[in-house]
Amino acid sequence: MRQLSKSRLLVSGVILTGIVLIIGAILIISGEADKPSSYQVLSQLSESDDECVVCHAEQTPGIANQYARSDHFKNDVSCADCHTVDETYPGAQKHPEQEYYVLAKSSPAKCQNCHRQQVEQFNFSRHALPSYVAYAGSEILSPDHLALYQSIPEGGSLPGGKARNSLHALEGEDITKFACETCHNVGKPNPDQSVGDCTACHLRHEFSLEQVRKPETCNACHIGPDHPQWEIYQESPHGIAYMTMGDDWNWDAEPGTLTTVDFAAPTCATCHFSGFGLSATTHDVGDRLSWFLAASISAQRPSAVENRLRMQNVCTACHSAQYIQDFYTNADALTTAVNDLVMFSDKMMQPLKDNNLLTAAPFDEPIDYVYYEVWHHWGRTTKFGAWMQGPDYTQWHGAYELLKDLSELRELIDAKLVAAGLEPLNLPEGFPSLESARAYLYPPTEIAPTETPTEVPTEAPAATEEPTEVVTETATEVPTETATQAP
Repeated sequence: MRQLSKSRLLVSGVILTGIVLIIGAILIISGEADKPSSYQVLSQLSESDDECVVCHAEQTPGIANQYARSDHFKNDVSCADCHTVDETYPGAQKHPEQEYYVLAKSSPAKCQNCHRQQVEQFNFSRHALPSYVAYAGSEILSPDHLALYQSIPEGGSLPGGKARNSLHALEGEDITKFACETCHNVGKPNPDQSVGDCTACHLRHEFSLEQVRKPETCNACHIGPDHPQWEIYQESPHGIAYMTMGDDWNWDAEPGTLTTVDFAAPTCATCHFSGFGLSATTHDVGDRLSWFLAASISAQRPSAVENRLRMQNVCTACHSAQYIQDFYTNADALTTAVNDLVMFSDKMMQPLKDNNLLTAAPFDEPIDYVYYEVWHHWGRTTKFGAWMQGPDYTQWHGAYELLKDLSELRELIDAKLVAAGLEPLNLPEGFPSLESARAYLYPPTEIAPTETPTEVPTEAPAATEEPTEVVTETATEVPTETATQAP
């Protein structure tokens, strides 16, 4: 009897496995059926009576093929709908072979004819004007753009405005047009006064949901020592799930309908943009973030409580309420700890400032770079690593480097003080530990913060990518960008 039961179990298991495989194959085939084959694309192009399509199928077939695969093509959105304008339209160019005018690159002003909500959300996001101002400064903004910039949490009101980024000025535009500007122009004002570039994320001319939902899209900018979100995501449990199982996910699901049936784990878009669980789709990348993590000293966002709930609504699809609560409590504590270490570097630098032992020019001596990297590289990475669950980046690319630079900073400061006939720094025992930093910042008569701040600032710190005038300013005065980062 026992042997018979085992046989039945084995047969049942084989049948069940077969059914699952058949269903999976049907789902895959049905999903692929929606994607036109190369033959279908060529057929669609050859049958088109749109003169733009007919010409560009010959002149620029890559663009035409992308367009033929797009939802725009399926829904009769023509090339003219996005590109054709009046002669007087700002930025209009005469078509080289026709008697009409076009925008060589369409703008959000055209996109919002169909995607108004998405454009409005983007306009109030970190990806819009704050991204551009981070390198270009606010002086070149029109009055309307300046008002918009100051209304955005990552923008805010800066006395005297925001100057051009000092590194951008030092490197020169021959370099930065291939560097800073490549990413930060996602928020550049256009001649028609619209803001930004939708195609920075939604690549022309296919505008694929799959492409924009995959994390590789975000790694074009969110990578490197100052904001290594891509690298952190790769080593996180979420990233591992994507890289090992993502081929089977439902990348073309309708916006706003995503569930764990479609995605077994989140991508950048799932957490920060997609309609998922109880959270609606958004094009404001800060809508679910509770901290200004990229700032030198991270403060909570004006809508931190509401933002946190929106992010946690996504988390609850896979995680228990207790897990989420514990995670946020621990990550909040780490953020406060990194704040203390960065403020420690500020206080260490203060004697040099008080005695005019620093040059006025930015980035003209080694101490400027070390002081800057304490917060801009290592402080940020420690925070990003924790919130995005990348332990190696929290430790070896973050906290370790932060402590190392604090040690080097001490030597550089002491050398300047002694050369000026002053006493070197008198730092607490255990330097450069967090305990010693807190002992230096908060003498026994004061109390160091150990919990998440209970009050949310009424005004967010101004977002800048780098120091804008002199690197020797206190780091607390130089908050910076947030990106597609975790909370």
